[in-house]
Amino acid sequence: MSPSAAPLPSLEVLEEAHARVAPSVFRTPLVQLPLQGASDVFAKAENLQRTGSFKIRGASNFLARMTPEARTRGVVAHSSGNHAQGVACAAHAFGIPATIVIPEGAAQVKVARTLAWGAEVVRCENTAADREGTAARIAGERGATVVPPFDHPWIIEGQAGVGLELLDDLPDVANVLVCVGGGGLLAGVVSALRARGSRAQVIGVEPALAADAGASYAAGEIVTWPAEDVNRTVADGVRTQALGHHTFAIIRSAVDAFVSVEEEAIMDAATWLVREGHLVVEPTGALALAAYRSLVRGVGPVALRRGSTALIVSGGNVDARVLTALLQRELPR
Repeated sequence: MSPSAAPLPSLEVLEEAHARVAPSVFRTPLVQLPLQGASDVFAKAENLQRTGSFKIRGASNFLARMTPEARTRGVVAHSSGNHAQGVACAAHAFGIPATIVIPEGAAQVKVARTLAWGAEVVRCENTAADREGTAARIAGERGATVVPPFDHPWIIEGQAGVGLELLDDLPDVANVLVCVGGGGLLAGVVSALRARGSRAQVIGVEPALAADAGASYAAGEIVTWPAEDVNRTVADGVRTQALGHHTFAIIRSAVDAFVSVEEEAIMDAATWLVREGHLVVEPTGALALAAYRSLVRGVGPVALRRGSTALIVSGGNVDARVLTALLQRELPR
């Protein structure tokens, strides 16, 4: 795709956002993975982030950029769980009310932790229309501000901190694999890399059951997938039906390729990360490793470049039932 298709955030803007949220987030480690025959594969462990995922970065930046008067009226968000926790935690830090719309079917651990931060939780059906409509209705009734899960410049700028930290620790990285749902993490990471002048190959990864981002990239326009398909994937963190307009513009401009992976491959990768990589991850957090395992076997639309590879492990808020299943599975070969 043409690099001139959309303007990317400037390095100054991204570094300002990173500094703005620094008191609220953890600088997560870059962990070398003990993969047999590969000494140059690393995990950016956002599962060790405060609230257990990268989402707090964007949420904290958004709330910090709101006016004090707007913050007093509170915030509303809709999320399957990780953005919910990020917004709830950020709102708790600012001392403002937060209402989170969480669809049915979300991992119970994510619901419980959202409540633990003091947020009010409202449940809804698991479609984009229900989530967005419920959040908009509540915000209208209360005069609150909706904090989008991904499609806003302030959210993207906050998530870009993942890419800035990655380049600090691994400046010559050749390949970066990033999971994608609505595209906030992928847009943020690729923005950071390009702003710093990195020519690393950036690959978006999604489940085959929810491969709308790859379809959108190929079509040159946003493609929406049916909720009944998206909701079948075990990777509940990427059960979005479409990219946002802001995220799509950046992704179309700067991402190099997309890879989709099957459900069994996701579970195999999550099993390996938990049992051999010693990283507790949710299935969504294993998407990048699942894609890497496929690409090193020569299966996929793109070849990995020679050099180091970074896998963005997006989160670790895994439901106890799923974690038990991962521990009981046979290790993938």
